[in-house]
Order: sequence, then structure tokens, then C-alpha cells
Amino acid sequence: MAHLVSILIPAYNAEKWIGDTIQSALNQTWPRKEIIIVDDGSRDNTLRIARAFESASVKVETQKNRGASAARNHALSLAQGNYIQWLDADDLLAPDKISLQLKYVESSRNERIPLTSSFGVFYYRKEKAAFQPHSLWQDLDPVEWLLRKFNENLWMTPSTWLISRELTERAGPWNEKLTLDDDGEYFCRLVASSEQIMFVKEAKSYYRQWSLGSLSRTKSYDACNSLLLSLTLSIGYLRSLEDSDRTRKASLKLLQTWSHYFYPEKQELVNRMNAFAKELHGELLPPDLGWKYSFIKTILGWQAAKETRDIARKIRLSSSISWDKLMYNLSPK
Repeated sequence: MAHLVSILIPAYNAEKWIGDTIQSALNQTWPRKEIIIVDDGSRDNTLRIARAFESASVKVETQKNRGASAARNHALSLAQGNYIQWLDADDLLAPDKISLQLKYVESSRNERIPLTSSFGVFYYRKEKAAFQPHSLWQDLDPVEWLLRKFNENLWMTPSTWLISRELTERAGPWNEKLTLDDDGEYFCRLVASSEQIMFVKEAKSYYRQWSLGSLSRTKSYDACNSLLLSLTLSIGYLRSLEDSDRTRKASLKLLQTWSHYFYPEKQELVNRMNAFAKELHGELLPPDLGWKYSFIKTILGWQAAKETRDIARKIRLSSSISWDKLMYNLSPK
């Protein structure tokens, strides 16, 4: 009998996109599927729009606002499928994404092998999505996957993954303590629980980047504390598989890459990062902001240089998003 796939969608204030996201799940060419949407206490019309899709194969639940991880865990508790497809409420799946991945499942018959896919990043126009391959876009063993992620600061969006029920249960639930980088921690844990990661190039998903919210959230203490916890846990998963000079160096590289989120404002978190770096037989340097901001750093200090860089990033991203939104609104529907 063909596998039943559970497509799980957590949603919060996603009225702009939730309809398109659900439709992309319904459009999957794989015939045996169920779609479960958990509204995380949205204050807009997300729940009303989602309920318009309710049917025998589409279930909609709601809960008080508890965060994306709690919504995902709630959806998982309702799922009946023996394969799990995660899908954020503003992302999309290509129609044959699941079908293409399940072809490889039939050939391997190993439920401890998760599958990933290609993914494109877009703002408003999906047809303009940029697919930028990197070194995780291939079959890899768990240690090598984590080493590349840490050393090169890489990621795979939640929508790329197709995971067996057996492996999902082995990895455990999403960590509801985490508000930032919850997906980074979860998929590092899942990879550490697997035997191999299989990449299916022809399968595609789409990651929508339409908001500046993630850039501003990182300034809060709670968000930074969540990030540090996620990094610490992820490093632990790698070292549980192999505790060696190369895994410690990769772990230090990961901490160094993300240190600019903490330095210099969150001194208590900086101290904790430095202490952890010593445990890894290394030390962290002050983050490098790049040559563009060295003059500002010399004249006004590191903090002013960091704020200038962050403002410049927001302006560039905001301009790109606004232009694509304009083109989207002008294009025939």
C-alpha cells in the first residue's frame, strides 16, 4: 500500500499566504495525503481562511499562542501518516515534490534515511525564486552533513524535508523552549538520529522571504538566549556522533559565525559562549564586520559599526522586497 504522507502546517498571522500554502499541499500529485493546519492563536483571518479548506483530508485545529514549535508538535500528535512533510505557512511545495522523493523511499526501503530537496528563495513572485545549490545539496552521512552546515553556515528549509514516522519519533518533538533557530536545532537532532541524508535534486520547494521581522527579533535577550541554546544543543548532537579535533573546530566555527548576534550588547551571553569555546579547546575573537565598516568602527566604536551594518542590510532587503511586491501587484493574476 502507498505511504500516507502527513503535511503539517503551523500558522500564525499568515492570512496573506496561508491559502496559497494549503493549495500547494492539496496540489501534490502523491495521492495518499492528509493536511493538518494548526493555528497558533492568530489575531488575523488565518483561521477563517484555513477552515474554508476543511475536508476529509484537511484538518484545521487552533490553540492559544504558544509558538511555532508547540504548533508543530500539536500537528504531529494528530498525524496518521507514516511520512511527515513539514511546511511553514508562507512556503510552497512544487506539485511533484513528495512524489519525486517517495520514489527514492521505495528503492532504499530504509526509514532512517530522511530526504531533502532543492529549494528556491523568493519574495512575492515564485517564478523568480533563486535556487542556489550548496554543499548540503547531495547525499551525505550525518557527521559530514553537520560538519558542512557548521563550517559553511548552511541550512535547509523545513519544507525540503520528508521524514519517516519512525525517524520522526526517534528524533523526538520540537523543542518548545526555543523561539529562534528552533528549526536549526530540530534538524541537527534529526540528522544525528539518521543513518544517511538523501538529497533529491529534482524535487523542489519554495521559501518565502517577505518580512524584516527575523532581523529585528534577534536583538532581544530572549531571542539571543534561544539562539545560544540551539547552537549548544546542535554542537552536542555532532559531538555525540564524533568528538574529535575536526568536530570541535567546526563547532568553534559555528559559534564564531553567530557571535555577532551577541557581541557586545549581551555580555552575559558572550561570557557563556566564551566559556563554551574553552571547553572546545579554543577561543572566540571579536566578530569581523568586514572592511566596509572598519572606518566607522575606528571612529565611533564596534557598536556603532554593527548598527550601521544592520541598518544597511535592512535597507537592501526592504528595497528588494518592495520592488518584487510592486512587480507582483502589477502582474496579471
